[in-house]
Amino acid sequence: MDKGAIRRRLAVGLALLTASGLLAVAAPAQAQAAPTRCEGRKVKTYPFSTGTLYVYKRGGYVCAITKSKDPGRKQWMMVSVQARRANPVVDEWYYSHHAGPVTVHAGQRCVWVKGRVGRGSVSKGWILC
Repeated sequence: MDKGAIRRRLAVGLALLTASGLLAVAAPAQAQAAPTRCEGRKVKTYPFSTGTLYVYKRGGYVCAITKSKDPGRKQWMMVSVQARRANPVVDEWYYSHHAGPVTVHAGQRCVWVKGRVGRGSVSKGWILC
């Protein structure tokens, strides 16, 4: 094979690699859409004045989601799950329906869950111990 043929094959290979990389960067929003619910079984429900905090468990994982009592209107929402001796995982922003889900690997450790919708909130001490 002469040098020209090698260069052409390298150029074609580089072009294919670049194109596939661009597609991988452009497509993840559709391919990796965030889930809108927790997996596992619901273990706790904490209603409060403006919403409800739901806690789910599956294996060693704990998941939480905060839902508004007044869906459709954007307002500040937050959900947080913290396993003992670990940093909390938090989702907070202006949402119209729910905040979360957020998931932590707790194993057999206790977790602290919090939820907020507008001015109403709930914060539970160490649970699922």
